[in-house]
Amino acid sequence: MAKLNKVLVMAIALPMVVGSASAMAFGGKHHGDHGSDKCGMHGGKKIFSQLNLTDAQKEKMKELRQENRAEMKSHRGEHRQEMKAYHDQMQDLVLSSSFDEGQARALAEKMSQQQVERRVQMLENRQKMLNILTPEQKEKYKELRQQNLKQCAERWNKDAK
Repeated sequence: MAKLNKVLVMAIALPMVVGSASAMAFGGKHHGDHGSDKCGMHGGKKIFSQLNLTDAQKEKMKELRQENRAEMKSHRGEHRQEMKAYHDQMQDLVLSSSFDEGQARALAEKMSQQQVERRVQMLENRQKMLNILTPEQKEKYKELRQQNLKQCAERWNKDAK
């Protein structure tokens, strides 16, 4: 019974996590107070502004962002349909008279794989942007990123108390 509950909780929680992450990945807005600081989703953008990019580098960055945005936009409708299908399948699973663990696992794995694909794409896009930088700028980026992570960790630890 405990195993069944774990699978059921995962089947319900996973789409929420995936949905939240993909909403952010596909242009969703968050409404907390984190958007204006270095700990939010846009902290990396602020780091790039501190790297003294050349006009050519700025233009390449802009082109990459536009390409990424266009690609996400082109897949948005498809993504929404997939998420609706997953949601419908989850509802069928939890509302059925008996629980099919195999179906639940298959659905959860399918949804997880989709999230993995999105994460890989995001990492590839970030790598392309970082490849525009000179070796010196990359070093400065690493330093600034470490500083930001340290500040965020301190803030999160303070907020957790």
